Formats: sequence, C-alpha cells, structure tokens
Amino acid sequence: MRFITRMGVLVVMLLASMPGALAEERARQSSVDDAGDRPSLSRALADESELLQTFYARRDHRPAWQDEETIAGLVSTLRALEQDGLTPEDYRPDEIEAEYRNVRDEDADSERQLRYELFASRMLFTALKHLQRGKVDPQSLSADWEVPVEAPDLDLGAISDAIDQQQFERILEEARPPYTPYLRLREGLARYRYIERQGGWERLPERDSALRVGDDDDDVALLRERLAVAGVLENGAPGEGDEDNGVASGERRETADPRRFDSELEAAVRRFQRRHLLEPDGIVGRQTLAALNVPVERRIDQIRLNMERARWLLHGLPEAYVLVDIAGYELSYFRPNGEVWRSRIVVGQPYRRTPSLRSEITHMTVNPTWTIPPTILRQDVLPAVRRDLGYLWRERIQVLSPSGEPLDPWRVDWDNPGNIVLRQAPGPQNALGLLAIRFPNDHMVYLHDTPAQGNFSRQQRAFSSGCIRVENIRELAQLLFDDTDSDHDIEARIDSGETRNVSLANRMPVILHYWTVNPDDDGALSFRPDIYERDDELLHALDRPLAL
Repeated sequence: MRFITRMGVLVVMLLASMPGALAEERARQSSVDDAGDRPSLSRALADESELLQTFYARRDHRPAWQDEETIAGLVSTLRALEQDGLTPEDYRPDEIEAEYRNVRDEDADSERQLRYELFASRMLFTALKHLQRGKVDPQSLSADWEVPVEAPDLDLGAISDAIDQQQFERILEEARPPYTPYLRLREGLARYRYIERQGGWERLPERDSALRVGDDDDDVALLRERLAVAGVLENGAPGEGDEDNGVASGERRETADPRRFDSELEAAVRRFQRRHLLEPDGIVGRQTLAALNVPVERRIDQIRLNMERARWLLHGLPEAYVLVDIAGYELSYFRPNGEVWRSRIVVGQPYRRTPSLRSEITHMTVNPTWTIPPTILRQDVLPAVRRDLGYLWRERIQVLSPSGEPLDPWRVDWDNPGNIVLRQAPGPQNALGLLAIRFPNDHMVYLHDTPAQGNFSRQQRAFSSGCIRVENIRELAQLLFDDTDSDHDIEARIDSGETRNVSLANRMPVILHYWTVNPDDDGALSFRPDIYERDDELLHALDRPLAL
C-alpha cells in the first residue's frame, strides 16, 4: 500500500502545480512536504497535454495505474487494438507491463513512479485518439484534403470510471467510431485474419486461355476452392457464406465433378466480379485471375487502411447528407426519413482526380452553360479546335473575350489564342447535361448530369475531369428539394429551357471520400481497384512505428 499512497500524494501535488483551472488545487496542496521532488516533476508535468491534466482532475487527482489487475487490463486493451487495424506495439504494452514490476517495489524512486503513472496514461490516450480520429494525418498525404470533421471530445469521466471498474472494453467503445460501416470493416478484418490463420487461399496458375463454362480442367477445381473461401459459391462451405467469414480451407461442398466449369460456378464468378468491380461476364480472364490471386495478407492490409480512412470521417455525421464514394463509383443520399437513395456515378480520371472534401449543397443550376476550365481548354479543346475549327459549331461552343464579348472564331490565332473564354451553350449536348448541383469548394467540382449516359453501365467509371456525373440526377435533385423544404419542381424548371440557379431553402451536407474496401448492405466486403494509387502510401504511414 505504500506505493499506492505515495503515488496518490505525488499525483495530487504535481497535477495541482499545473496552470489554469487547477490553480486552486495547487494552493490547497502547497503544504505537501515533498519539496525535494517538486521542481523536476513540475517541469515534467508542464509538458503533458491538457487532456491528461483534465483526466486527472476528473479523478480528483487519484492515480489510475496502481495495482496489477488494472495494469493487466490496460495492457490487454492496448494489445486488443490489433482488432481495429492498429499496431499495438505503438502503444508500448510490453514496456508498460515490464516497468510495472520495477515501480511497484516499495523502494522504487518516487519520481520514477510518477513517470510511470503518466507514461501509462499517455499511451492509453494516444491509443484512444488514434482509434477515434486516426493515427495518420490525412493532410500529410494529400494537400487536397478538405474534410474538416473533428471527432467529439472523449468522456473522460466515463473513461475514469471504466478504469476503476476494470471495464476496459467500455473505454474502447467510447473512442471507436460507432457507425455501421466501421463496425463491419472491423468484423471483416477478424474474418480475413481467420482465413490467414487457416493458410489463406491457393494461388491459381497463370494461363494462356481464360476459364469459362464448359471447361474441364484441374484449374477449375482450384477455382471452385477459391470461390468457396470467397463465400460467393452458393453452399460452397459451411458458415456465413462470405469471403469475410473465415471459412476454413478444407470445409468445402462436394460436387459431382469439381473439374467441370458449370453454370453454378459461372454464377459464383459473376458474384466475385461484381464484388471487385470487374465486368461480370462469368469468365476468368486476366483481370479476374489477378483479383483471385491477391494474397489474403494484402486484403487484410486493405481492410486496415480503409478502417483508418473511416476513422478520419465517421464522426459527427449529420442526420441527412450526400456521400460520394469515389473509388466505389457510387453516390448515396441518406435522407432525413432514414431512407437511402443510391446511384451510379462517374468520377475523375487518375490524372484528374476527384478530391476528398466536405461541403454543403447550396443550389442547383438548371439548363447550365459550361465555361470550359483552363486545364480542359489547354489539354483537350484547343488541340481539337486546331485540328478542325468546325468542332466549335458541332459542340455549340461560343468564343468570348475575358469581359464576355463574343469573338469571331475565324479571327482568333488558335496557335496563340491569348486570354479567351470558351463557353458551351445549354442543352442536352452540354457537357453538364441539363442540371448541375453546386457546393462551395476550392477545386471547382460539383455533381452534374451528362449526355454520356452509356458510361454508367461500366463497372469501373473513372472518365471525368474531376467532377462527378450522377445517373438519375433529376430524381436526386427533386429529393433534395423535397427534403429541404424547397418548393421547386425540377422537371418544370428544366422544361422551361431557361438557364438559372435555384437555391435550396436549407443547405445539405455533402462528403466526397475515397474507399477501396467497403461493406455491402449484407456485410460482405467489396474490394475496389485503387484507381488513384493511394493505398500503398497510406499503408506505409499507418505501419510506420510511432515516435514518442
């Protein structure tokens, strides 16, 4: 008990020496007879965070890490962070465990005891911050990051009570994002690690020809095994029926002829292809074979880094908002009534990336004109005009001076056109179609209609110059009007033929974000191609040892 009593006095005295709200406590403790330790320990505490100061104030300055059972709970909690895709070693559980054996000695130096107390707390709150907001700063990876979403403050009183009551899972629940997509990613991580422990899946051999219905081949039997692990071969194995479910290899459904590529196997291939955003033709060609042969370890890393992306975003979400899933080529509108409206989208090409950002939809432009942006003007339109001046008439593009005065295209030196503006007239042929949905941002991107409706039928849809083309955008616009008490009929506005801006009565939040793994509505994980090649950089940052 000597260690506990002395630690209590030291923590009270030293935390009371902190500035601000603890000044009164400092005065109350001024009579503590430990003058020899006070100066050096006060300096150490001055470097601690306001969060740590407040935590101990909530505890009435009682030490938190004073017995073996509590230390064991802390160490177990830090090691459990692996289940959230974090690296437990970043938070020094082994060091905490080993050092406790030293400081619990009655003859241990008092300053060492206090350093241990604060070190253990610092590791816990570092871990909780990473679990709540992410370990990696997204702005360190992309200067284009524009998602200013702050996680709510931790309930330090609840955390303190959970420590005293040895309920450490409550501490993690306090910090972990509470939204379903994150929890499903976490479940998927556990299932894929189960598959890894069972030996993963066998690699299918490279082939000169594709596998398809009617083939008889030893590779078909391997394919059947792989799709059973993937959970897309119906009745392929016991369990929950998903690649994420961790079906042990060897627990496979018997079939009359496993070497025969039958219609059931073709249907399973199609399901696998849809889940990986491949053309669902039921044929195992080069791209499908490559997706099948991605090692389970790589899939685990993909889940982990997308859990990190979720931690950046999934806090404080509004009741209703529009979510643009860039890598998944999908827009979801979470309506105030709880319904979710979804649509396919086209996003920016890899060299003209759609940015990640958060903003609010303010208005729509019906029958928009399109002022061609400088990059598209320079890289796309000017070369087309130099080849054939008739391009301007076919695309209904007007040439304007910077002040908006019409210019004669024949009098422009197209090799050196100077400061001109090209604007496409409104109408079905316009690049923005008949409708654009606007929200403030520094990248000049927006949601819009398109005359190129055929691209929505493709599985991978990175064709735009950065803006987001939305299938059935008129339906989305009317829902936004209805849900924001905006008395507008979108069809009537478009049918008028007039170009005009129409404001929402109340702004609607919009989030553009990049996910390369996402849980489907049934909990199955969908893996997407990393079209902007962002995964490796994030994984490297996530796995970089934490410097303390």
